[in-house]
Amino acid sequence: MRKRAAIGRALTACGFAGALEAFSFALMIGLASPTAGAEPQDIRWGTGPVGSSGGKALVVLADVLNKEMPNYRISVLPTPGAVQTVKGFAMGDFDGFYGSDVALREFATDSGRFKGFKTLAKRTPVQSLWCYTLDVGLAIKASDRDKIKRWADLAGKEVFTGPLPFDTRKHLENALAALGVEHLYKQVDLSTAGSQLNSGSIQGMLIYAAGGETAPPWLSEASLAVDWAVLNPSAEEIAALKAKNFVIEEVDPASFKKREVYVKRVTLLPFYWGFDVGLNVPTDDLYRMLTVIEKHADELGRLDPSFRQIAGGKMAEFQKRALNSTWALVPIHPGLAKFLKQKGMWNAEWDSRIAR
Repeated sequence: MRKRAAIGRALTACGFAGALEAFSFALMIGLASPTAGAEPQDIRWGTGPVGSSGGKALVVLADVLNKEMPNYRISVLPTPGAVQTVKGFAMGDFDGFYGSDVALREFATDSGRFKGFKTLAKRTPVQSLWCYTLDVGLAIKASDRDKIKRWADLAGKEVFTGPLPFDTRKHLENALAALGVEHLYKQVDLSTAGSQLNSGSIQGMLIYAAGGETAPPWLSEASLAVDWAVLNPSAEEIAALKAKNFVIEEVDPASFKKREVYVKRVTLLPFYWGFDVGLNVPTDDLYRMLTVIEKHADELGRLDPSFRQIAGGKMAEFQKRALNSTWALVPIHPGLAKFLKQKGMWNAEWDSRIAR
C-alpha cells in the first residue's frame, strides 16, 4: 500500500513522464533487493549434549556465523549424542548435524548403529566442514594403578566407555574389541562418572580431548570427584591397534588440567569430527560460510581451543587431511569442493563424490 501511495504521489506531482521514471526506479530497487526485510533462513543444527565438546563448540561457532551471515539464523539443538543428529538430519528433523567419521562409516556400510537405517533415510548426510579430532583413551582410579596396568587388565571389569549415543564411546569400544578386551559396559550419567569411579562402581572410564588438547567440561567435573590416572595401552596393544588401522598419538598430560595424571605422555586414539549442513545451504552460501570460519578461525580457537586445529591458516589443510580418510563415505558438499579447489587442496579423485 505504501508503495502504491508513493507512485500515486509521483503521478500527481511530476506528470506522466516523471512518474514513469519514478515507477521504473522503484521497480529496479524492488528487483535488486529481493531479500530486503526478508526473514533469515533457519538452520536447526543438532549437536551433542550440554557439557560435551560438540555442545560447547557449536555454541561458539553459531555465534560467529549468526553475526557474519544475517541471512541465516542458526539454532543450536543439544541431543543425547551426535549419532542422533546424523539420523535426525537424514530424516529431515535437523538442517545441520554433528558428524564423525565413525558415524559416517557406519552409515555408508549399513552397519553398527545404522544397520538397516539407509532404507529409511529421506536424504544422505553430506560432508561440509571438518573442525577437529576427538582423541579418546581410558582412565582408572589412581589407587588401582598397581593392579590395572594395561587395557587388557580391564577384561571382565565394569567400564564406562561413555554414554550409549556417544561416538567417542563407539570408537573406544571398537578399539577394545580389536584387542579382544571383553569388559562389562556400565552406563552411568556423565555428571556421576567421577564419583562412580571413586566408589568402585566402575573400574575404568572414558577420557578424551579435542585435538589432544581440550578436555570436555564433564571431565573437569569428574576430576573433582575422583583422583584418576591415565591408563595407557601397552606397547604390544599399541602395535596391535596400529596393525588394525587405528591412529595413535601421544599428548601432553597438561591437556587434562589435572595436577597429576601419573604418566609422562597420554596415549589417545583420534578420529575426525565436523559440523555439517546439506544442500539446503547452496554452494555459494556454504563457500561463504567456510571463508567466514577461516577468517575467524583464530578467534574461534581462543574462544574454544577445540578449534585450534583449523586456526593459524590450517583450515583448508585440515579439510584435506580429513577427506583423505572420509571422501568415499558420503557425498561432499559442492561448497566445500569449491573452497578446497580455490585453496589448491582438492584431489581430483574426489570429483565423483561431489553431492548433486
